[in-house]
Amino acid sequence: MTPNGWLQIAVYMVALLAVAIPLGAYMARVYDGESIWLARIFGPLEGALYRLAGVRADQEMSWRAYAGALLVFSAASFIVVYVLQRLQGLLPLNPMALGAVPGHLAFNTAVSFATNTNWQSYGGETTLSYLTQMAGLTVQNFVSAAVGMAVLVALARGFMRREAKTVGNFWVDLTRSTLYILLPLSFILALVLVSQGVVQTFGGPARATLIDPSDSVTTQTIAVGPAASQIAIKQLGTNGGGFFNVNSAHPFENPTPLSNFLELFAILIIPAALCHTFGRMVRDKRQGRALLAAMTVVFVPLVILSAAAEQRGNPLWHGVDQAAGALQSGGNMEGKDVRFGIANSALWATATTAASNGSVNAMHDSFTPLGGLVPLWLIQIGEVIYGGVGSGLYGMLVFAIVAVFVAGLMVGRTPEYLGK
Repeated sequence: MTPNGWLQIAVYMVALLAVAIPLGAYMARVYDGESIWLARIFGPLEGALYRLAGVRADQEMSWRAYAGALLVFSAASFIVVYVLQRLQGLLPLNPMALGAVPGHLAFNTAVSFATNTNWQSYGGETTLSYLTQMAGLTVQNFVSAAVGMAVLVALARGFMRREAKTVGNFWVDLTRSTLYILLPLSFILALVLVSQGVVQTFGGPARATLIDPSDSVTTQTIAVGPAASQIAIKQLGTNGGGFFNVNSAHPFENPTPLSNFLELFAILIIPAALCHTFGRMVRDKRQGRALLAAMTVVFVPLVILSAAAEQRGNPLWHGVDQAAGALQSGGNMEGKDVRFGIANSALWATATTAASNGSVNAMHDSFTPLGGLVPLWLIQIGEVIYGGVGSGLYGMLVFAIVAVFVAGLMVGRTPEYLGK
């Protein structure tokens, strides 16, 4: 690896860990119902939403009621996204006059986004209207992430409480996750991304005259749209589904080194911060620090391994200059963008699969066997190293519980975690 590559990874990790603790503390205050300054802005809206939905914020649910509300909400989300795709040809904000999404593809996409999977088998700019991208996919990017965070919060309360038979109110946790955490962070990130050149417009596609036209083709149609608002939450909510077909390798989604760093930072910041949130909610900050440390100890060597393997290049490419220099980053640049080079491509590939995010700025199938083994292994262990918002941490807690159980049996003690 080059000194520049080492520096990029070091800056990223320092920034991530530095912000994780204060953000984690803030999120714990949100879920514990403590006073926060954003309540002055969103408090009236939060109360209005509860009244509109007939929800009593002070009434908690049993775990069965909590799970039932979650399933009902997710089912409703699926139906809305499916219907929106099927009717998009009749709806506004469709400057390219795109027709209805085929039934099987609409079903696949609705399931994918309602479950925070965000697996895509279509080209966003040629399949979905602006309305579908915003009211369907962007909304699901918010609420499906909030559902994962709500489940983690309910689990934390279950660990903390001894006699209570309730784990909170799903609708309150869902609303507060969206209003006080995801929405403010997304708003700030979207504005910064727009400043870097990420497109955000309701205007129709741009058309450019070709420099070297043919007899039949003289212009090129360039898709644009309200992308920045979706890109911000796709990263912060560990969703990953791109506005454009090539995702974060597209210059309208990820135009500059700064936008690349910020989007990459956004992928892991909430999952990392939730470790501290969990520690504060169970009244044992050491547990949060231990979980964050365990994830970091696994993540950093994997980043270095992937970057080193890609920087080493392909030994079968004889006669090809793969050395890093002033004019190139060197190494295996197949499937990678020259704007980002080896270090940022390897770091993104590791972070996105560690967090079940799915966004890409390089093609993983073009990595070397060893460099590509890193994202593959992270996927196979369940993407719990930081992981998706909420889902990564409660997945990691399963490993912790199993480890405590096995260790307890080995030393002849009753297995116990957090006093239970």
